Amino acid sequence: MQTEKVIDHIVGWLKDYATKANLKGFVIGISGGIDSAVTSTLCAKTGLKLLCVEMPIHQAESQEDRASKHIEWLQSNFPNVSRQPVNLTPVFDNLLEVLPAVESEEERFMSLANTRARLRMTTLYYFAALHGYLVAGTGNKVEDFGVGFYTKYGDGGVDLSPIADLLKTEVYAIAKVLNINNDIQIAAPTDGLWGDDRTDEDQIGASYPELEWAMKMNDDEKKESDFSGREKEVFKIFKKLNTANQHKMNPIPICIIPDVLK
Repeated sequence: MQTEKVIDHIVGWLKDYATKANLKGFVIGISGGIDSAVTSTLCAKTGLKLLCVEMPIHQAESQEDRASKHIEWLQSNFPNVSRQPVNLTPVFDNLLEVLPAVESEEERFMSLANTRARLRMTTLYYFAALHGYLVAGTGNKVEDFGVGFYTKYGDGGVDLSPIADLLKTEVYAIAKVLNINNDIQIAAPTDGLWGDDRTDEDQIGASYPELEWAMKMNDDEKKESDFSGREKEVFKIFKKLNTANQHKMNPIPICIIPDVLK
């Protein structure tokens, strides 16, 4: 990959899109992870306004610390960057209080994880509407089009996706050229939706390089029977998630009414 040229291309694309949309800049949620760090830096390089929003919900201290340091780094390098902390923990807790009780808390762990992402999306669009900004997405190609590892109408609810055509390993390559803080570059990827230190690999069962391999094999129309051992296991994981999450990747189905019924 011609990394520096890719960076210039994305920055130019972002600036051109915002200018044509007659909007003033971008708003992005900063998580302390590699994807939001790279995306926010690319947005900052456009020279347009960039609002970085911190939205902890019972967040691990390490994640909050990485996010804060990244924003400080952005502000020291780009005069167009501002920050806005919004503590969503009490909002989340208050919502839990009014939701009906369940017999076992484990039954709603995934639902509550997705609720966190949707509260953050709502917050970002509040600021976007307030300032005339675009909500910049942070999903990469493997997450968005491979395994669907994001929340529908949560972190998947964005106006534009600058890095969605980049594999995770390519995002890391860009981070290195951009001189993103090293603690972010070496941190294990996590979605930060659980209030603990579980990683993406813990949840998925495969690393991003493995998933990228499986995505390529799937594009090459390979089958599970073509592999054995760990490769077979990883390919099976990819196929299962890719199939189950097609509802995220495909347009919302529309019930078409026949003309004879109208």
